[in-house]
Amino acid sequence: MGKLAIQLLFLITFFVVLVSHILPITSQEVEDEKEFDYNPNGEKGPAQWGRIHPEWGACSNGSMQSPIDLLNERVDIVSHLGRLNRSYKPGNATLRNRGHDMMLKWESGAGTIEINGTEYVLNQCHWHSPSEHTIDGKRLALEVHMVHESLDGKVAVIGILYKIGRPDSFLSSLTKQLQSVAGTYERDTVVGVVDPRNIKIGSRKYYRYFGSLTIPPCTENVQWTIVKKVRTATREQVRLLRVAVHDDSDTNARPLQPINSRSVKLFRPEDKDD
Repeated sequence: MGKLAIQLLFLITFFVVLVSHILPITSQEVEDEKEFDYNPNGEKGPAQWGRIHPEWGACSNGSMQSPIDLLNERVDIVSHLGRLNRSYKPGNATLRNRGHDMMLKWESGAGTIEINGTEYVLNQCHWHSPSEHTIDGKRLALEVHMVHESLDGKVAVIGILYKIGRPDSFLSSLTKQLQSVAGTYERDTVVGVVDPRNIKIGSRKYYRYFGSLTIPPCTENVQWTIVKKVRTATREQVRLLRVAVHDDSDTNARPLQPINSRSVKLFRPEDKDD
């Protein structure tokens, strides 16, 4: 092999290694989820995720994994974290069937949220049923994850939990598109302009802890915010999110992970009007 070819090979290798280190966490989140599943006894189930690929090792060996149980006896109640400072905006979005969940992806982001002085851009949201996080050991019907990313690649996720009850207005606005996805095997369905401000939170109280992505590669140091108020969705809305995926599974919720020595905070405003 000539000297020029060796130099070229070295440069290509260096570039690949460099890119793999600077890519943000969300770009490393598995887009095609067919390589793993949620069968507790299967070869590709949650207990085996860390063995499927070497780069998924954190799924088995990580010490800051998500989801966790938010046990009220275990949390530190604080009032200094501050309200969720959201500056969302409408944007063009696409529904993507990732194999085990439905993801609503905004093409150019949909505004920002500020946490501890850092701005995170809202890139996508997706749904898990039943909920992945539990409250005092109770698993709820549904959980949405709003995934944000900062300019330097840090990830912050807002989670909202739902019980069966009245319709959720945001899911109601996506009913036709979800029904369309349920009737096709296309991976992407254009939705048009979607306003994330229509994803209702309804409370200033929230849990905060550091965890991981809940799907491979289970990357850690994700800043989690779980809204304390439990919202409602209908049984049909939860069902439609599962049917649209076409994976013949009743669940896409990862089992609970050990908290280990992590701190879990509950932000509760000092004023009583919440």
